[in-house]
Amino acid sequence: MQNQRRSVLKKMFAAAAGMTGISAVAKAAGATLPATTENGNVVYDQEVPLFSSFKVHGNTVYIAGIGAHFEGDIKAHTDHVLKEMEAQLKKAGSSMDKVLKVSVFLHDLNDYKAMNEVYRGRFGANPPVRTTVAVYGGVPGDSLVEMDCIASL
Repeated sequence: MQNQRRSVLKKMFAAAAGMTGISAVAKAAGATLPATTENGNVVYDQEVPLFSSFKVHGNTVYIAGIGAHFEGDIKAHTDHVLKEMEAQLKKAGSSMDKVLKVSVFLHDLNDYKAMNEVYRGRFGANPPVRTTVAVYGGVPGDSLVEMDCIASL
């Protein structure tokens, strides 16, 4: 039993030492990269910065949630959101075919099929991973859909 405890303690010590070493290497590597390289437009709330339209970090760009704030159906809203996403990606130095992850937030899950009709094919032959949810209480700003994404540069 005591040998078993020693073995467990040795493994825990090795794991802790490994994490410490990994942390030190990560800190050293991170020191050569700037924390952020570029922001998109900053959205303000009562003169206080609220969020950026996109953020570039290393070789990755993060696009904030994009909605459609006009009268229209789910297809018109989805088309608008995807066109705005493409514009933000280009502004950040990326493109639709470099998108790695998309999150889709629907006002109503019944719009899933129609949203997919417009979404289909917009990211090239190798589409990104995706999560789609219906949002309790709806999407902010009366949009029928909101999307955000993560892409490589």
